[in-house]
Amino acid sequence: MEDKNPIQVAGRLFGMLEMLAARGPMSLAEMAQELELNKSTAHRVASSLQYMGYVRQNEDTARYELTFRIAGIAEQMREHTDILGQVRPFLAQLAGRTGETVHLVRREGAQMVYIDKVESEANSVRMISQIGSTIPFYRSGVGKAVAACLPARTVRMLWDQCRIERMTPYTITDYDEFIRTLEDVRRRGYALDNEENETGVRCIAAVLRLGEEEPSYAFSISVPISRMDNARIRELSAYVLDTQAQIERQLMGPETYQSSSS
Repeated sequence: MEDKNPIQVAGRLFGMLEMLAARGPMSLAEMAQELELNKSTAHRVASSLQYMGYVRQNEDTARYELTFRIAGIAEQMREHTDILGQVRPFLAQLAGRTGETVHLVRREGAQMVYIDKVESEANSVRMISQIGSTIPFYRSGVGKAVAACLPARTVRMLWDQCRIERMTPYTITDYDEFIRTLEDVRRRGYALDNEENETGVRCIAAVLRLGEEEPSYAFSISVPISRMDNARIRELSAYVLDTQAQIERQLMGPETYQSSSS
């Protein structure tokens, strides 16, 4: 994997798009400073995005902001990603049964990407996660659920691609300890994020084995630690494993599911 984008202008275009999505409207000077570009280069990048319809300049403030064209692309992608429509009813059922927030993710390299989220109407606590946001595989329950099904060489490669950071006192930053947690995942059938990414939040996750050689999808329940003691973990993990079985049976067919799970 190359450390530097081979097409520099592409990096600048997408860098500006991602920055505007994260920060909201910005002036040309702010964008130039944030992207470490001179003003003339930043202006060319912004003008190119404006020409293509992804960015507009507010006539009153002169600040640049995203148009809804980028949202349209995201929606088109969601429409053509069949797994979302097939899995969402099961995620909604799980959220309803547990009263907790449920996420669906896909692995892209060493990152886990949130591709769907279902919040229970019974839950007054809203999780900060957003569809399209990412989390490194090593400090997430969903990442560990997928990693437990990957070859050892792949897990090592993904670990080496990450910038290992201790986000909370509970983040696992030692590779050997991480490998031991994957052994626990294989034994239990589900993975835990024990406040490893965000203090005060625990997650229970399970992989979705849909016939690929290396699974890439997983889902999780995210729960504030105030109502996630060991007894609650046992209760919710049973719901998670039941949902996993339902989804795999539905998407793979009963016969394929039986042979893959035996």
